[in-house]
Amino acid sequence: MGSERRERMKALGVRLRGLRVEAGLTGAVLAERAGVGQPTVSKVENGRMVPSPDVLGRLCDGLGLDAPTVREVRDLLIAVETAAPDTPDTHHPDGAPAGTLLDDAVRAARLVRSFQCVVLPAILQSAEYARHVFQSAPGAAPEAVGRAVATRVERQSVLYEPGRESVFVLTEGVLRTWPGTPSLMLAQLDRLLAVESLSTVRLGVIPWTCPVPVLPRHGFTLLDHTAVAVETLRDERVLDDPAEVAAYEDTFGRFEEAAVFGAEARELVLDAMKDFRNLDESTTR
Repeated sequence: MGSERRERMKALGVRLRGLRVEAGLTGAVLAERAGVGQPTVSKVENGRMVPSPDVLGRLCDGLGLDAPTVREVRDLLIAVETAAPDTPDTHHPDGAPAGTLLDDAVRAARLVRSFQCVVLPAILQSAEYARHVFQSAPGAAPEAVGRAVATRVERQSVLYEPGRESVFVLTEGVLRTWPGTPSLMLAQLDRLLAVESLSTVRLGVIPWTCPVPVLPRHGFTLLDHTAVAVETLRDERVLDDPAEVAAYEDTFGRFEEAAVFGAEARELVLDAMKDFRNLDESTTR
């Protein structure tokens, strides 16, 4: 089975598990309502089984989904069925740089909460910033990078979809850790300001003048209340162990409490932009 197909199966499973949790149902109750075996529910939610259209329809009925959500879930199934075959690569199973699995998982979630201490959240990255992120992966192939950038930018449309909620907490260091040129970061930070104004988005920044509640070891992204995605240098992992997810949720809450939002967060972004503007002017003299 191709890696792209496996990743899309996981994305479908994460979305269905999130919908079940939102409905307040156990796997056993959903199985009974849908008229399928409980192992079927478990395998689909864990990305180990591709449901037939009939089984997916039964699960949707059991969950009591509205028409738009049913269409969304069916689109995820279509994405699984039309996934490209595997192409070998040394640093990522499907030849794409690390980060593409995260993009699919974020697309499938209704509530996304991301804490980052070095790199901007994937869903907020401009195309040029994302290109630097993907190029930094060991052995990144130019063609694969181009495809990954295009996919990442396309996935960002979820920010504008009603019914979704996104919360981002960044250290101030993220605003000042930059690839490329100062002008790239000026455009990137301008995008942050535009996204921050959306009603579906909350953007928080932990000022460097404040101590962090926990020393961050890496960034992470919570997907609904059912999974957490973690990116490493070479790959990415979506973890769904309840205890592990709960630990990350607690940690995110502590970072969220330490952050400033609204006008204070915008002021920190504007301060960074001022410094990058000065850098840009000094390099062009």
